[in-house]
Amino acid sequence: MDPAELRYLEDDDSPTLKTIKGATMGLVAGTIWGTVIATWHDVPRVEKHVALPGLIRTLKMMGNHGLTFAAIGGVYIGVEQLVQHYRAKRDFVNGAVGGFVAGATVLGFKGRTIKSAISAGAALAVTSAAIDAGGQTTRVDVGKEYYPYTTKKRSTVEG
Repeated sequence: MDPAELRYLEDDDSPTLKTIKGATMGLVAGTIWGTVIATWHDVPRVEKHVALPGLIRTLKMMGNHGLTFAAIGGVYIGVEQLVQHYRAKRDFVNGAVGGFVAGATVLGFKGRTIKSAISAGAALAVTSAAIDAGGQTTRVDVGKEYYPYTTKKRSTVEG
């Protein structure tokens, strides 16, 4: 194994902690997305002094999206970490397998057909592989350090 790859395998977080973080981030993102969707449609008109039905439907939509995103995030990261552990490699295949399993199980279960499971799994696998193969980062490390302060000495003469 390449020493550069080995460095990525030696993270501070355990696979269990990464899975929990993925599910938590999915829950937060899904809840926010559910809130946005609820404001766009499917919330009934609030009548005078009767706000409870609209609030209940909004909370249900937030919870539904939050749990779906949490399940996708947890399954994706969990399977990705499992495949990475058994293959002892860190490449786009791990994410593609994780994406397929997450899409096929979670979204396939919601769609209730084999066709929807395979379609959702393939869509998440292709998306994950494209992101992973594209470099996984938006920054390129050029070896230069940037400080939030200046390291140059000021001259004692203000001019």
